[in-house]
Amino acid sequence: MTSTFAARPATVAGTADAEAVRSASGGREVLRVTNPADGSEVGRVPIAGAEEVDAAVATARAAWPGWARIDPGERGRLLHEAAAAVADAAQRLAEIQHRETGRPLAEALAGARAGASTLAQYAELGPVHRGRSLMGAWTATDLMVPEPYGVVVALTPWNDPVAIACGLVGAAVVTGNTVVHKPSEKCPQTGLALNELIREVLPRGVLVSVCGDGLVGAQLAGHRDVQLVAHVGSTATGRAIAEAAARTGAKVLLENGGNDPLLVDEGVDPVWAAEQAAVGAFTNAGQLCTSVERIYVHRGVADEFVEALVAQARRRVARPSGPEEIEMGPLVDVGQRERVHAHVADAVRSGARALVGGEVPEGPGAHYPATVLVDCAPDMLVMREETFGPVAPVRVVDDFAQGLAEAAEGRYGLAATVLTPSMEHAQAAWRELPVGTVKVNAVFGGAPGGAAQPRGASGTGFGYGPELLDEMTRVKVVHVGPPTRGRRG
Repeated sequence: MTSTFAARPATVAGTADAEAVRSASGGREVLRVTNPADGSEVGRVPIAGAEEVDAAVATARAAWPGWARIDPGERGRLLHEAAAAVADAAQRLAEIQHRETGRPLAEALAGARAGASTLAQYAELGPVHRGRSLMGAWTATDLMVPEPYGVVVALTPWNDPVAIACGLVGAAVVTGNTVVHKPSEKCPQTGLALNELIREVLPRGVLVSVCGDGLVGAQLAGHRDVQLVAHVGSTATGRAIAEAAARTGAKVLLENGGNDPLLVDEGVDPVWAAEQAAVGAFTNAGQLCTSVERIYVHRGVADEFVEALVAQARRRVARPSGPEEIEMGPLVDVGQRERVHAHVADAVRSGARALVGGEVPEGPGAHYPATVLVDCAPDMLVMREETFGPVAPVRVVDDFAQGLAEAAEGRYGLAATVLTPSMEHAQAAWRELPVGTVKVNAVFGGAPGGAAQPRGASGTGFGYGPELLDEMTRVKVVHVGPPTRGRRG
């Protein structure tokens, strides 16, 4: 990012492409937010200084004892009110996100509605979150009691900002924590609008907003008065946060990068498999945590699969003109597009072929075409690292065993998908793939309440589901024995 400061410390909470500039009015540094569809400016948001970061944490810390003592049912009731407010404002939140990130309006609206639903779920789950009674002595009572941590810092991303923030904030406040929330520097106005809706129904200080770049996130993550840091974003940032928290003793909850594989087995309908692959690779322009990042297809169905996948890629366009076309928004900014294209260019230089896409389009904005690469090798960046763009790299394998073995390689462990008619192969896949989530015969989907733990470089801890309430609390063991009676002389 560009700054007018002569020097800035290294950041740990995000490397911003949102431009930092000096405000013409007060000389204060601000985030200049641009629309990635056309490059136009859509707002300027002040960056919090060190004193403001300290004040935000102090406000949340002061509010915590009173909030923790409020009846859990009352906390749930207030969170229900917040859920209703977010649901009523879903269209407005989606429009703000659409302008800031370029996400198609329908997808942004679905994310906002999912956020409201998530708040409502935690409003119900929070008051029934329970501890355990232990089998102690007959005359004693022994308990394991969940207690809130205190001040939670939530550092949330730009690709699904409302839904993810609602999950972390909802689970934290309903269990008695207070929260300092820093939305991504790429969509600060979305985060501010969401926080305003939630904050209106909560006591002062329970939810505090802080905006800024990676330096602000670093100050929050390493703050001595923060007890838990929850971060959804890149692996590099997550590692830096973990290092900062190791110095303060704060707990860290991370959902970070992924390089999710898709296995296409022999015997599946190749056209259907290509539809699944396209949804996984191109939805939100490939900017989802669990996007399909690499594809292993059995040689027996490879030709038909690739042909159908290319056809699916051609349907993804910036401005649909007919029912056969599907809107695909831009990447979040030009910097992200440069990173995506660097992965594609590396693959082509190393022998891959782009059957569709693979070129940076002319004109304003950060658009990048849906791209299908073939002849991909394991050592290419698109097969080893998270590309986070609308790129589908395909590697043909001789049998399912080879595909499974190669899919299991790598430092990430977020999710994987297997398309197969074989129960034996499905069983082997979910047993052997070292990831937190395995989906069989569906790229997206799953029952409500599922909660996965990412592995390796993809993070640590439950990031959603009922188990997130466990992450937001720590257990205290209590032993209550009978009083000792004094002897009478």
